[in-house]
Amino acid sequence: MTLQEFKTTLTANHPSGNLSNYLKALWYDQKDNWEKAHDIAQNIDDKNGSLIHAYLHRKEGDLWNAEYWYRKAGKLMPDYSLEREWEEIVCVFL
Repeated sequence: MTLQEFKTTLTANHPSGNLSNYLKALWYDQKDNWEKAHDIAQNIDDKNGSLIHAYLHRKEGDLWNAEYWYRKAGKLMPDYSLEREWEEIVCVFL
């Protein structure tokens, strides 16, 4: 699946059942369901889950918490747009 194909799935009411939890969290985020995205991300116990968790807290504006999760992911908080970061993270999991 390409990024554009993934974006096309955002017209549906629910994510495809064959998406990983990583992509489901990012899907719900783009559907303006931050809480559902966060619930999924906080239950992924690895660095990739931490990265999504970090992105979500950055988007929320809780930068202190975001920094914590970026450190757990072994990454630095980006200094570019949330949209670009979302696309980069999605591409990692496609």
